[in-house]
Amino acid sequence: MRTLLLCLFVVLPLAAADLPRPPSKPVAVKKELLFSDDFQGGSPSPLWHKVVDTFSVSDGVLMGTQTRVQDQTAPDGRVIKAHAAVHGLELPTRDTIVECRIRLDGATMVDVEFTDRKYTGSHYGHICRAQVRPTGITLIDERDGNMRSDIYDMKKDPAKKAEVAKLIAGRQVTYPLKVEAGRWYDLVVETAGDEMRVTLDGKAVAYLKSSGIAHETKSKIEFGVAGQTGSFDDLQVWNAAPRGK
Repeated sequence: MRTLLLCLFVVLPLAAADLPRPPSKPVAVKKELLFSDDFQGGSPSPLWHKVVDTFSVSDGVLMGTQTRVQDQTAPDGRVIKAHAAVHGLELPTRDTIVECRIRLDGATMVDVEFTDRKYTGSHYGHICRAQVRPTGITLIDERDGNMRSDIYDMKKDPAKKAEVAKLIAGRQVTYPLKVEAGRWYDLVVETAGDEMRVTLDGKAVAYLKSSGIAHETKSKIEFGVAGQTGSFDDLQVWNAAPRGK
């Protein structure tokens, strides 16, 4: 398995000693397989869609490279913001298990994100995401945290920095971990109710419990890459249910 995603957001992590130990057992159980792709040629599934597109398939691997590395002004005067490369799946889910392989080939981050474009309570329908960086794993409840519409607007005002920090406290966590460049890792991202859990090579490495994760309809799953370059392979997306329910 080899795939993942990313985006650029300020993270206010808890100290490592304050982080809850990730559950050793999955928080979700698999139901039906919704999607799989090993990127071995042929026409791409119509479920794939371009978001911030600098992705390509080469030698059976999905590869993304960030090209919008700084804000730019378009000929018509519009400001085009710096942004990670993003490739997405039109695949509505609620509780989900995403399995893939990922590799950081110079990427500063790859991630898996869940969005609902019809939801207006957060910026661009952002719901939650799991980010993999060379130094650790970050999980973010974006719906009720940094992307919540009122909080997103407040972040534009430096005078409200302390107020924003209070509002997003507990909505995102970073677990320190060394992730080596050029090495394939098996990544699993689970969302079940208000819980999100991540394993890397079968080991539980990050966990977050936060209300926004329980968003009822996650209409898209998006994979992002910041920097040069991030690779994904052997992707599987499973419908799931919270363990024990």
